[in-house]
Amino acid sequence: MMLTPAHHFRNIERKPEYLQLEKCMPPPYPGPVGTMWFIRDGCGIACAIVTWFLVLYAEFVVLFVMLIPSRDYAYSIINGIMFNLLAFLALASHCRAMLTDPGAVPKGNATKEFIESLQLKPGQVVYKCPKCCSIKPDRAHHCSVCKRCIRKMDHHCPWVNNCVGENNQKYFVLFTMYIALISLHALVMVGVHFLHCFEEDWTNLPRAYGLDRAGPAEAPVSLHAKAQPLTVRPAECSSFSPPTTVILLILLCFEALLFLIFTSVMFGTQVHSICTDETPSLSSGPDWSLPPSCPHCHLLSFLW
Repeated sequence: MMLTPAHHFRNIERKPEYLQLEKCMPPPYPGPVGTMWFIRDGCGIACAIVTWFLVLYAEFVVLFVMLIPSRDYAYSIINGIMFNLLAFLALASHCRAMLTDPGAVPKGNATKEFIESLQLKPGQVVYKCPKCCSIKPDRAHHCSVCKRCIRKMDHHCPWVNNCVGENNQKYFVLFTMYIALISLHALVMVGVHFLHCFEEDWTNLPRAYGLDRAGPAEAPVSLHAKAQPLTVRPAECSSFSPPTTVILLILLCFEALLFLIFTSVMFGTQVHSICTDETPSLSSGPDWSLPPSCPHCHLLSFLW
């Protein structure tokens, strides 16, 4: 009987005794409950640091360039609370997605004793990973970066320095949603700020730099009168110079637009995978989709 490509892809062993040909070390003693999961991958760590840096840069520009210098206190307070709350939730979700075990299968459990304890019936299919020498549950796949088999593995994301699997997909979906929301919020505030600055301050450079002469501008000037001193007043547009403000806002606009597109696509892909109960790694394998009688989007309830 010929095996299907899906069988070859999953390295199926038809008989339990075949698993005994390769000797596996006993699985290591499990760590205490609550042990932190962290992948020591240089590229992933660098991407995670860049993620935090970009969010903190957005925080800096929004607070110190746009909101704090504004004289509209209600606008500053409302938008400041909203943006900081979304940024906090995004970073918290990022930490949970990065430091949560995505669903790693115990390593090295394909031993003779463990196989005998399964009490396999004749003809029962068993999945084994030859790389980490473990018995693989259904829909588990091996990650070459984590060097472990992950249950319901979706993909390995360098931005969270972890696999997206059964246990941390919730946090990854929330992370992409919060990043998309703060990116959209930042774009709206940048647009409003540009319009305000061009209309109020940047058309008058002395005013933009916070320099203005005391007294009414229409007062008559006498050749023998003492020059009125220049007074520095708080700038309405930004506490930085106009060129610096423009550069900071353009960089924030580019960052927000890029990550709004990227995270929106990722969020939509993840929601589709949840609704269909299918991971991308299963697209060429067996059909693991939900039966027609099961409401697809009922699975979204696990996010909240």
